[in-house]
Amino acid sequence: MKVGASNEVGLIATGAVRSDRAATTAAESGATRAEAGVSVDVSSTVQSLGRTGSGSGIDEAKVASMREAIANGTFTVDAGAVADKMLANAQEMLSRTRG
Repeated sequence: MKVGASNEVGLIATGAVRSDRAATTAAESGATRAEAGVSVDVSSTVQSLGRTGSGSGIDEAKVASMREAIANGTFTVDAGAVADKMLANAQEMLSRTRG
């Protein structure tokens, strides 16, 4: 997945795969250009990711600041926070499977 300026889901490919919105736009405009690559079926879950709106709970300012920090090489990862979250997620998953 690629983080971009829009809410579109960017699929890592050679350009042969387009989002449903791009395919619909191309079909509506009468585009007949042949696409290179193979046909891909995208699950409804992935399609819904491409349709997330501004009400999706994403903090755009935080995303922009993180993107800038990554570009500048100043982004740091809090390993302790990541480990704590992984342990909490594992504990939650185990509690669900135990009933």
